[in-house]
Amino acid sequence: MHELEWAPITLETGLRVLDLIGVLAFAMSGALLGVRKRFDLFGVLVLGCVTAVGGGAIRDTLTGQTPPLFLRDETYLYAALLGSGLAFAFGTRLARFERTLSIFDTAGLGLFAASGALGALNFGLGPLGVVFAGMLSGVGGGVIRDLIANEVPEIMYRSEQLYATAAAAGALTVWLLYPHVTPFQAQFSGAVVVWGLRWISRRGWVRLPVRRLPEDTPQG
Repeated sequence: MHELEWAPITLETGLRVLDLIGVLAFAMSGALLGVRKRFDLFGVLVLGCVTAVGGGAIRDTLTGQTPPLFLRDETYLYAALLGSGLAFAFGTRLARFERTLSIFDTAGLGLFAASGALGALNFGLGPLGVVFAGMLSGVGGGVIRDLIANEVPEIMYRSEQLYATAAAAGALTVWLLYPHVTPFQAQFSGAVVVWGLRWISRRGWVRLPVRRLPEDTPQG
């Protein structure tokens, strides 16, 4: 009796914990960029929160799930504020490590891409819809973050470090595994795929092709 009641509670709790960890990680990523840009406390909090919930909000709006999840469940906003506040408080120490922002960003990317794909599956979308929703959940907040901070979004030019492609691969993994494993296992596996692709791409083992135009020749 107790085992039958415990299993679904554990599954739901596990999925929620993964989501909140993703929110916390993305919030710290966005807030740390704000610290590096010398934003004030309000600016850091806004940038962190937008990074944390922006991708999910876009996904929910496109799939008709309104208001977005972070407005229906304010726990996500509290987690975003916590991550942003931690980044502001300890930003001077964290900023000493060049890879800190990338670590938090990669953690959030994997967890959000997998979570978005799982949500799309529950909504009944097909494989392309699942991949698109998962990718958008992963990269949407980072794109908004970069635009607010006056940065060129990474997904537009960082071919040597897979970003949107990694998010899409993670979402596809969730779609492939979903019929055969538990939702928690599918989501965690999708996140691991994203982390793995980001790791090998940062070491230069794989990258997307870039079209190189011939250099302009001097006139006359």
